[in-house]
Amino acid sequence: MGEPFAVKDCALITIATGERTQNLQELRDRLMTTHQGCIYYHFWGGLLRASFDDPEYQNDFAAWAWRGLHDARLAERLALVDPSEYADLEGLRRELIDVIEERLEETEHIPWARHDRQFYFMRSQIIVFDTNIRIHNIEGLALHIQRFSRSSIFYHFIDARRRTTGRRDDFSEWLLGFGDEHAPMVQRLAAIDPYFSTLTELRDEIAGCMNRYVYRGR
Repeated sequence: MGEPFAVKDCALITIATGERTQNLQELRDRLMTTHQGCIYYHFWGGLLRASFDDPEYQNDFAAWAWRGLHDARLAERLALVDPSEYADLEGLRRELIDVIEERLEETEHIPWARHDRQFYFMRSQIIVFDTNIRIHNIEGLALHIQRFSRSSIFYHFIDARRRTTGRRDDFSEWLLGFGDEHAPMVQRLAAIDPYFSTLTELRDEIAGCMNRYVYRGR
């Protein structure tokens, strides 16, 4: 039997980079060089910000295109970019630049934002806490998952895909320690796209998936 699952929690500390943009061309140029952590934060950080409440646009770039540049077409295109579909943040960066360059080619005038509507690039540092909760089997995980905090779900299901070599969530990594016994569950977890959900919805989806697997037959 492998190690028990160690339940962790986390918080994101926001860090100002000093980088900012006022028009679409500047945004494209900044995206070429900005730290990967900025890409990560502006796609995923909103899930843990206190102001997050089912926004119209899921990432900060799309939100700024709409609210700052008043470019609905660009906002819609950026909103469709799903970071879960890219192997790494560099792939995601390239997709963002491609979308913006396509829009720049379409328009005769570069969209500008007012001075008080500039886009500020931010980074984040993740702080991890050990809850001292240990789970020994999949039945225990299915029982306790609904009690996980939203930030714990973020750490184990979203941030884990950036941390682990197989780009898997922590639950799957742990279940693989049992050999092939829970391979179907690992496959089901891999099929969950965390991006277009709130953390509460994501927790419910994971919990439902696990409970169906454990209590209604595998």
